[in-house]
Amino acid sequence: MNNALYMGVKKISEILVVNQKNMEILQRGENGTPIIILTGLGCSFDEWHDVITTLSKTNRVVMYHRPGLGASEIRNEVRNTQAVVNELKELMRLLEIHEPVLLVGHSYGGLCVQHFVKKYPKKVAGVILVDSTSVDLKVLDELNLPVLNEESTDEIWIEKCDSYSLMNHEELRGIINPTLTEQQKRLPLYVQQRLIYFQIIPTLYKAMRSEISNWKKDADIIKSLGAFPNIPLIVIGRDKEYTIRLGTDDGLPESELRLFEEKWQELILSQVNLSQRSRFILAQNSSHSIHMDRPDIIIESINNINQIR
Repeated sequence: MNNALYMGVKKISEILVVNQKNMEILQRGENGTPIIILTGLGCSFDEWHDVITTLSKTNRVVMYHRPGLGASEIRNEVRNTQAVVNELKELMRLLEIHEPVLLVGHSYGGLCVQHFVKKYPKKVAGVILVDSTSVDLKVLDELNLPVLNEESTDEIWIEKCDSYSLMNHEELRGIINPTLTEQQKRLPLYVQQRLIYFQIIPTLYKAMRSEISNWKKDADIIKSLGAFPNIPLIVIGRDKEYTIRLGTDDGLPESELRLFEEKWQELILSQVNLSQRSRFILAQNSSHSIHMDRPDIIIESINNINQIR
């Protein structure tokens, strides 16, 4: 399998040259305020199928895979939030998006959104942060989580990504045994196929390694850029109790899960203070993947953001 085969499952995206590299772009719709959605770490825009399908009926929706993800080309550049800011600015120019956009960022994509809006506030009409990585993410490392940290520290992920990035597709298939979540299995078959292929492209892990290596430095840089503009902001957070139940069902200790989730929720709630024109929404019965668990909440938030005064 190669990236051409991944693209050939069903032609839903296009390749655009952005800053001298091929980038995989997904565009839907033509009307209304443009909406640009930035995905989380190692996540495909195909996961957003339901959200995009609905929003594109009333708005122009743009998503893209950062270099290394999907069919987007990666070289030996540093992958950090500043690189995303540069690419997004150039992408908007190439797509002739001249009016302020609605920016939606999930997880790591939310960290990138916070960087972009501080650098180019006049290009953004409103922001939706979806369980976004916090600029204070370092405090999570201070928690005493011996069991949770057995598999999930930055150092462990960097080591895994180093190894995975050197494998070929079939080696990755054997190691990772790519599967789909129950929510992903409800998506159209061609989307499911793309999501499986997405997981066994080695450059995905090259990109993840660099993004993980830099995100804490990025967070400090974003904090140093000054105030967030006073624009409409909706902060969507996951359901703490629901997420704890999922973790305990997988055999993880409730005490550690609760400690982590309480701190995570505290960080999410603090993002509401970024703008005076803000609102918090709790995505009940949702894990971190709010776009999969509760796409209705994201759609409703985007449709209602202009009502925030």
